[in-house]
Amino acid sequence: MQKNPKRNNNSRVSGIKLNSVDAEKEKKESQNNFVELLPPEVTLKIFSQLDIRSLCRASITCRSWNYTVRNSDYLWKPHCLTLRAVCQREVDDDLESGYSWRVILLRNYQKSKVKHEWLSGRYSNVCSPLSLPEKIMYPMDVDTWGEILEAELER
Repeated sequence: MQKNPKRNNNSRVSGIKLNSVDAEKEKKESQNNFVELLPPEVTLKIFSQLDIRSLCRASITCRSWNYTVRNSDYLWKPHCLTLRAVCQREVDDDLESGYSWRVILLRNYQKSKVKHEWLSGRYSNVCSPLSLPEKIMYPMDVDTWGEILEAELER
């Protein structure tokens, strides 16, 4: 059995062509990527204008955006401070434990939504656990339930 050198050579040539096409494509994409073109301060200023959902979507756009968004506490801190209005104890505990602002937001975002609904009285007239929307419920600790019960007693 003899190997066909011509065939082997063609696959190598097509591999080179493929690699050069990929490199050209990456070069073109990086020219359109403001994260790689602009100074970091400007990039962070642009990203800081995004809400939480948009920031998360931006982080899955490409690797450079993901790296910038994921590793910039500056972007996550304002959102955490807003969330702190509802979950002050939880956010403060996480800060003391040394978590980054992004991780604090991830740990407390859903909880803050549910806790806000409870504290605002949305579920005050619920007669049965079956009436609660299971989909949006979130497990909460004893202290959080204590805050909710105090709010209910004040109503």
